[in-house]
Amino acid sequence: MLYIKNAKILTMADKNYENGFISVKGGKISGIGDMTDIPVTTSADTVIDAAGMVLMPGLIDSHCHIGLVEDSTGFEGDDVNEMTDPVTPQLRAIDGIYHGDREFEEARQNGVTTVVTGPGSSNVIGGQFAALKTYGRSVDEMVIKAPCAMKIAFGENPKTVYHEKHQLPTTRMATAALLREQLYKARDYLEALEKYQEDKEENDKPEYDIKLESLIPVIKGELPVKAHVHRTDDIFTAIRIAKEFNLDMTLDHCTEGWLVADILKESGYNIIVGPILTDRSKIELKNQTMKAPGILSRAGIDVAIMTDHPCVSIQHLMLCASLAVREGMAPEDALKAITINAAKSVRLDNRIGSLEIGKDADMVLYTGNPLDYSSKVKMTFINGQKVYENQEG
Repeated sequence: MLYIKNAKILTMADKNYENGFISVKGGKISGIGDMTDIPVTTSADTVIDAAGMVLMPGLIDSHCHIGLVEDSTGFEGDDVNEMTDPVTPQLRAIDGIYHGDREFEEARQNGVTTVVTGPGSSNVIGGQFAALKTYGRSVDEMVIKAPCAMKIAFGENPKTVYHEKHQLPTTRMATAALLREQLYKARDYLEALEKYQEDKEENDKPEYDIKLESLIPVIKGELPVKAHVHRTDDIFTAIRIAKEFNLDMTLDHCTEGWLVADILKESGYNIIVGPILTDRSKIELKNQTMKAPGILSRAGIDVAIMTDHPCVSIQHLMLCASLAVREGMAPEDALKAITINAAKSVRLDNRIGSLEIGKDADMVLYTGNPLDYSSKVKMTFINGQKVYENQEG
């Protein structure tokens, strides 16, 4: 058993503890409470005294491209965008991620224990995202869920890529039309498969199509789509199509979402904001503001914050939350934006995102207030295993 005692514990659930303990068994949280309730430990237990420190769930980056755009590498390590076909739902992030990218180590050093990583936004349908722990000997050991989402993109990125190729889509209309076409085809393909399975004597089996096969979980509502949207018009198009096909969806980036917070609240879709620590490098970012997470949160939306690594280095995820607090977001909401809300956005809040009995023992121990940039990560745990310790203090 692992015990961490005398810590201030921020659970991201119903109750925090000013002076508490947490116990871990088999990689899962087995107990949590006030120090007055800590069980008697034995010599066989590992006990960490965290007096004066703050323990919270491991951080979750709900949208990034870590491992697909390798650190300090050019074309050879850039596997994030397959810019030869605007429709590539069959691509799987796990087939392109380099688990040895040193950014995974830097993520652990800065308390990030889970990343949701996948293809970029050059294609209308980019491919399958994966949720990974940031520690393991291979991608296969790191995977929590793959696929965990299907990437789709609206706006300027697909337009720019395929305009240069003199190929569809070069307009927002064409982007929406291509997406609709594939979703209609996938729905018909699924119906044909179901008819064949119901009566193999009377119905022919449809010819295998890897693109349409990949979209079946999307059509069935089993796999959420991550919609790359910045401007309000693209946000509304994504919502329009999601309602048309009854898709499960998150609105990622959502740069101008703060301008239509009331509509987003009514829509009920999860919002993932970021990156907020960048310049306004293109027209779609002209209304970017660090106030956005706070505005959306105050509107009653369970907003998540992401880095979009490498746009913002993954090690700065907590910094992004801190800046959101500086610009008006409530501290607890900012911490939830990189823990439990991020977990909800990828439908993994049953396993990660908060410190509760039965959940994965993904934890980070800070020397002080996590939102204070002078605080340091002292230790990081993944599945109850210590994967980083700051020996300097």
